[in-house]
Amino acid sequence: MDFIEQLNTYDWQQVQEQIYTKTALDVERALSKNRLNTQDFMALISPAAAAYIESMAQASRNFTQQRFGKTIQLYVPLYITNSCINHCVYCGFNHSNTIHRIILSDEQILQEVAAIKKIGDFQHILLVTGENPREAGIDYIEHAIELVKPHFASISIEVQPLKEDEYKRLSAAGLNAVYCYQETYNKEKYRSYHPKGMKSNFEWRLGTYDRMGHAGVRKMGLGVLIGLEDWRCESLIMAQHLRYLQKHYWRSKYSISFPRMRPHEGKGFQPNVVMSDKELAQLVFAFRIFDHDIEIALSTRENHYFRDNMTTLGITSLSAGSKTDPGGYAVYKTELEQFSVNDNRSPQEVETAVRAQGYDVIWKDWDLSLQHD
Repeated sequence: MDFIEQLNTYDWQQVQEQIYTKTALDVERALSKNRLNTQDFMALISPAAAAYIESMAQASRNFTQQRFGKTIQLYVPLYITNSCINHCVYCGFNHSNTIHRIILSDEQILQEVAAIKKIGDFQHILLVTGENPREAGIDYIEHAIELVKPHFASISIEVQPLKEDEYKRLSAAGLNAVYCYQETYNKEKYRSYHPKGMKSNFEWRLGTYDRMGHAGVRKMGLGVLIGLEDWRCESLIMAQHLRYLQKHYWRSKYSISFPRMRPHEGKGFQPNVVMSDKELAQLVFAFRIFDHDIEIALSTRENHYFRDNMTTLGITSLSAGSKTDPGGYAVYKTELEQFSVNDNRSPQEVETAVRAQGYDVIWKDWDLSLQHD
């Protein structure tokens, strides 16, 4: 059974009821175990676990240090186009928004690379695009990888879902990791958030991870957009999806993130669900206790105070000095951001904050800097 078939057997309301009826005893049982199942994970993301947040934080810190040491990876995103055919209601790149659409040229991409190298010793770069396969599709992405490859030790992408043979092609060009966010696992509601464009196809997007797995992608990144649906239900299904992928594509490494909705250009879509800082921390702790080896990233969507407090408590990666508009480092200075950055510190300021807590900083990808078990 593939994951789409598995997901079709879920009843969203029943999943929600199971989570919300977990008790303090369920939480204590989960915290006493070395290997957790999804029922245990339910307990750790349930409202009942809020009373155990300190115990969860300590366990999360211990597991993270055992696996990754006292080290945080810094990475930087490079947006190379905001051209997009999708109509996602929550995104500044929505095709309906009247904005200046940009597809960076070779010269402009290299200008951005030079500017990034001046702000930090980054060896890991994340190339990000809108979704416009006709004008910025596989050929453009492959060429961008080839352009930046001499300047970075590892390259990740966050682009439109691709075919299996296209992932193989990009891997041969130097790709190390692919990040693809399902946004929401609620199939019934999915189309209301993605009314038009390729992204409106729920099954095609969810099947992306299997295509990556078959292609032998080295690392896959999962995530949901916090603000669309109940974050507890979303996170449980993502945990089940993670287990499915680990079982079927065990040679790959995995990363997760929990982007909370931020202000953006457009028609003012407001989050349906608001997650507090304490709840986001609880979710990070729950995933770390559930899976000791998973990489967990916090982007500049979060403010510096929260990111500093989470540095020692379960995360492994921080973006720094991020620009979320194409050409934002050097080429253009006033273009549209995909979302508003919430931590505007320089990479050096982020590094200083990390080191002040007794942690070291690495600028490469985890796969290239640490030996895996």
